[in-house]
Amino acid sequence: MKQHFDIAVFEGDGIGPEIMKPTLETLAHLSDAGAYRLDFNVVPAGAAHHAQTGESLPAASMTTARASDAILLSAMGLPTVRYDDGTEISPQIDLRKALTLFAGVRPVRVLPGQLTPLNMPDDKEVDFVLIRESTEGLFHTQGRGEVTKDEARETLLITRDISEKLFRFAFGMADDRKAQGRGKGRVTCVDKANVFRAFAFFREIFDAEAAKHPDLIADHAYVDATALWFVLKPWEFDVLVTENMFGDILSDLGAGLMGGLGVAPSADIGLDHAVFQPCHGSAPDIAGRGIANPMAMILSGAMMLDWLGLRHDAPALVADGIRLREAVETVIARGGALTADLGGSASTQDAADAVMAHLEIA
Repeated sequence: MKQHFDIAVFEGDGIGPEIMKPTLETLAHLSDAGAYRLDFNVVPAGAAHHAQTGESLPAASMTTARASDAILLSAMGLPTVRYDDGTEISPQIDLRKALTLFAGVRPVRVLPGQLTPLNMPDDKEVDFVLIRESTEGLFHTQGRGEVTKDEARETLLITRDISEKLFRFAFGMADDRKAQGRGKGRVTCVDKANVFRAFAFFREIFDAEAAKHPDLIADHAYVDATALWFVLKPWEFDVLVTENMFGDILSDLGAGLMGGLGVAPSADIGLDHAVFQPCHGSAPDIAGRGIANPMAMILSGAMMLDWLGLRHDAPALVADGIRLREAVETVIARGGALTADLGGSASTQDAADAVMAHLEIA
């Protein structure tokens, strides 16, 4: 009997539904041919839903998400739809906090032949993972900061409980990558411990976890230096772990190394739940034109398959996650079905069809 998994689907705003559609088609194709079954449950949320109903994340949608085996979430938010305090509608952040999705996973891969602004040496390959704490940090007071006529305050929060979970996750990932031959077994704590006591506290907890993993390399880097090294020598990194705001900024820089946000997937993972979504926004300026890049959304689907497979001891899911990621990477490297953001003229469907065609012959 096939293993069965319920997937909650948030189609998103702007280009969100356009990139979710081919992603679900691709995942359904793999599911139909595999030793498992994926059932997709589409639920409402987002800025457009808020504009129509006054709710950005309905309680029923939250209930479905909690009961699901995994959550697929497309780009959300619209610049013209905001809360009364001026901040954007962002159910994805509400999900992270409600489900305690403390580990924001942002893989960065630049392979030979892949479009990149880097001047890459021929013998180098970029393959690292940035892990961003996703529930605390400078995002802690999101929507609740103090603003007066003369000053504004936001509170950064770092707790021992979440930090210990975060670092345990980071070292576990480094160990897995080392076993797979993909990483050096190195974890880098990115902080600003030379200025802020909160980050000295963050680093102290990191060092305590590092002591439990003598077979792995643990080191530290200040966030400003890390941004510099992302450009000069990104092939030196393996797993990096950092605070929420620092991770938000560095993950976009990492996406730039890969050629843009259109190829940057992500996951937000906790102990019991996980959300998979592209790093990019909803791009309302191109919505409805059929030209959005679906690759980041499809790659996020591949990350979901891998996570489900490891969590439920289902090798077929892990294998399909790898197949799907490699199919996307092959299509990008060949350059025949690239969307405009990558210098091509392919439509959303053209790009997705190229991935599907590669899956069928691989």
